[in-house]
Amino acid sequence: MKITGPLIAVGIALAVALSGTARAETMSVQVKMGQLRATPSFIGQIVGAVAYGERLDVLQTQGEWIKVQAAGKSGWIHRSALSAKRISMTAGTQEARTGASGDEISLAGKGFNSDVEREFKSEKNVDYSWVDWMEEIKISPTEAQAFLRAGDVTPTQGGAQ
Repeated sequence: MKITGPLIAVGIALAVALSGTARAETMSVQVKMGQLRATPSFIGQIVGAVAYGERLDVLQTQGEWIKVQAAGKSGWIHRSALSAKRISMTAGTQEARTGASGDEISLAGKGFNSDVEREFKSEKNVDYSWVDWMEEIKISPTEAQAFLRAGDVTPTQGGAQ
């Protein structure tokens, strides 16, 4: 059987198409609780939540937003909430007995450790009371959308639902 140019081209195209579906990228949630959104925007409707360490299959990317799927739920999540590294905590291990909170684990995953904390604490005349106050402010997605509409602000990515 003689292999012709068009047959080779079809074979190469088929091989490329199959290689793209052979391995899907998987990422781990690196925040205590991540929000899945209907659109790639911080003001998009929340359609689900994912927990620290949960593995998510990447479906699509758009700028800094990644569309993911896991355990029957899918949605958009910001890249900063994800890590390419596998994150796991197993009950009964030394790490689990340390009593580290989810927030501490998340900060450690981003490079904040005891040395960095010690350096921050050694700074003189540093007042974090305003930071503490701001962390207590909770704005619902509905309030954020109303604020943006009142100010005639149009998001550059995604948009509100």
